[in-house]
Amino acid sequence: MSLARLRSGFEWLLEVITMFLVVSLAVVVLLGVIFRFAGNSLGWYDEVAAVMLAWVTYYGAALAALKRGHISVPGLVYSQPRAVRVTLVVIGEVIILAFFVMLAAYGVHVIQILGGSTLVSVPIPIAVTQSTIPIGAALYVIAELVNLPTILREAWQGKAPPAEHDIVEDAQ
Repeated sequence: MSLARLRSGFEWLLEVITMFLVVSLAVVVLLGVIFRFAGNSLGWYDEVAAVMLAWVTYYGAALAALKRGHISVPGLVYSQPRAVRVTLVVIGEVIILAFFVMLAAYGVHVIQILGGSTLVSVPIPIAVTQSTIPIGAALYVIAELVNLPTILREAWQGKAPPAEHDIVEDAQ
């Protein structure tokens, strides 16, 4: 299986998960608003919506990483000579990967500490709700690793990511 095909399938999976979570979050919030307006507030919707928002954030961040949509400073990086540019890119990628590996490890640790606790308003284990930390971090690492060959090639060649060409050209 080629890297491009793997990336495409991974992107599709993250898009489906993220869209499902966004739609589900919208439905939960809408139900909460409707019930509150009707004078019969749902006791669980605030807590469930907050958890779902965290899930959207983690899965959406992994999708943004795969699409290389996070904030960066390509004008600074790609205006440097090759050796500096490649060094900056490698250092940046190492820091990103180290952070998300650490986040995944501590996310697993948090789940172990919380053990059999449940949410206050519904009997959902906190381990389920907090599982998004290590899972989202692992997905982010996978996204970075899938993009790494392209990122390094662009740094070597001095080509900014396609969406950022205008920014780099303005900086030069």
